[in-house]
Amino acid sequence: MPETVQSSCHGGGSVAPTAGAATVAFIGCPNVGKTTLFNAVTGLRRSVGNWPGTTVETGRGRWHVGDERVDVIDLPGTYSLDPQSPDEALTRSILVDAPAAERPAAVVIAADAVDPACSLYLCAQVRELDLPVVVALTMNDVAARRGAAVDAEALAAGLGCPVVAVDPRRETGVEELAAAVADALRSRTMAPRPTDAPADDELAAMDDRFAWIEAALGPALATSPGAADGPARPSASERIDRIVLHPIAGPLVFLAAMWAVFQLTTIVAAPLQDGLDALFSGPVTDAGAALLAALGIDHPLVTGLVLNGLVAGVGMLLTFAPLMAIMFALLAALEDSGYMARAAVVADRAMRALGLPGRAFLPLIVGFGCNVPAISATRVLSDTRQRILTALLVPFTSCSARLTVYVMLAGTFFPEHAGTVVFAMYVISILLVIATGFALRRTLWRTMGSAPLVMDLPAYQVPSPRILAAGTWVRLRGFLQTAGGVIVATVIVVFALQSIPATGDHALGEVPPEDSLYAAGAQAVAPVLAPAGFGDWRTAGTLVTGFVAKEAVISSWAQTYALEDPSSLDAREQGSSPLAVQLRATFADSSGGHTGPAVWAFLVFLLAYTPCVATLAAQRREIGLRWTVFGVAMQLCIAWTLAVAVFQIGRLIW
Repeated sequence: MPETVQSSCHGGGSVAPTAGAATVAFIGCPNVGKTTLFNAVTGLRRSVGNWPGTTVETGRGRWHVGDERVDVIDLPGTYSLDPQSPDEALTRSILVDAPAAERPAAVVIAADAVDPACSLYLCAQVRELDLPVVVALTMNDVAARRGAAVDAEALAAGLGCPVVAVDPRRETGVEELAAAVADALRSRTMAPRPTDAPADDELAAMDDRFAWIEAALGPALATSPGAADGPARPSASERIDRIVLHPIAGPLVFLAAMWAVFQLTTIVAAPLQDGLDALFSGPVTDAGAALLAALGIDHPLVTGLVLNGLVAGVGMLLTFAPLMAIMFALLAALEDSGYMARAAVVADRAMRALGLPGRAFLPLIVGFGCNVPAISATRVLSDTRQRILTALLVPFTSCSARLTVYVMLAGTFFPEHAGTVVFAMYVISILLVIATGFALRRTLWRTMGSAPLVMDLPAYQVPSPRILAAGTWVRLRGFLQTAGGVIVATVIVVFALQSIPATGDHALGEVPPEDSLYAAGAQAVAPVLAPAGFGDWRTAGTLVTGFVAKEAVISSWAQTYALEDPSSLDAREQGSSPLAVQLRATFADSSGGHTGPAVWAFLVFLLAYTPCVATLAAQRREIGLRWTVFGVAMQLCIAWTLAVAVFQIGRLIW
């Protein structure tokens, strides 16, 4: 029976190892259902995706097998024990290079029944080690639909280890797998497979492994009656791929899919956000005021902090939830259906033009959800220079935290085209990644080569509601955990700065925003932004706050104007909110009447400059302090230059 545990905010679940418990390692090629199987047996919710690099760190869970509770470790996906990237090297270090006493007690290898030969090369290498092995055969339903099947018993006889057919998506075969693992742990002995290849001849060893795989698979492969009659008909996946992988139609399909995601996100979330806004602006705020009155607390500093700071901050965070949940669910559906792996293939040509392998697209896609795990996902790249370049480009991918600001400004200034404006920002993000990557490639890394993308494409499948719900909840919880602490802390800090007088004879807590310490700091930054059309201290202050976390931009605006946060309203209602009226007046004044170009300049600056301090911490961990500082300077220069260009050119024609 799985155990319920907490998960980190940027990834899936993980628990600390249990003292004295046996360790079972889950390994497999990318995209064979390894992490889905790990989630099924442990009850955790690690991130799952149809591409290599989804698992870039080990995850731990607990699993009851028979009468024993074991620790399960989910290792990064790898095609073999000959590593080509740091995450693959981690798998080898745990299975091969670690001392015998520190290796796992048993290994579960997830193998794809659709293309078992590809998965079994890893099995051939692991079977050469002195480790008990159990093979979990996944995707049997897909193999059956294609007219082919794998006989698990015959394959077990050929491999010399247990083989269990499982369906991690539906959690079938899990009990049988647990029983097989329990038997393997009890015996603790499994003779390594014999090999005649010389120890120092790798080519001979590879030939020996392929011959062993062919001998094991021969008796195990079965073909459905009539499947071999006549010429093979293209599968449904192959017919769809003729369109989505086409060099011209493929990018158009990708853009259309992304446009649909953001259009649906802005439209469907509106009534849900209205309900949450009514709840927090009405009953919750009234209850808080009544509670403070009942306690005899009426000092403006305390009531302002509680009602305008904490209640408003938490309320704003929770009204983001429907917006984020819908977007995460739609992206999870694209991933679980198998489409996102095709998107990586479509982007391969553009990636190679930047000197990056197609695999570099995978961290960049993750970055559109959150830049922090995307930086970690650069470990799938084998070349150090490619990892550094990709980590420098990830901050230009528009993370979900920026989405709330896009929606607010689009609803305020372009209410009739809010969804299209949001979509345009993601298109600009993609173009910015390509242009910056090309510039860095031609200046800093002229000699860096590139390699084509090699990746197994999964069969298309109907997304599983259970997996969609679990994946959406993991991402939403991660957003709420990360944004919750940041927003509440930022709201409190901004409130404190706005309560301290910098000019004038004001009492603490009774300071007009323009006379506060917060305004004094923002006014020092504002002149730098004047050429971009938004050199107002209130706008500059939100950008300073946004350097800490983009989630807090709108709440800082609302506090600065001493107005209610309109994030929970739909695009049209945001456009008529009191904050929207103030923003229109501010942008009109700071831009000299060229409001449209100034808003676009602000959006571009928001997109291009440093996403958050958590991203900087991730960059420092992965590429070092020197490259992180270089990245921040580059982002600020690009953001300012583009914003000034957008405004100065825009005001000539708008």
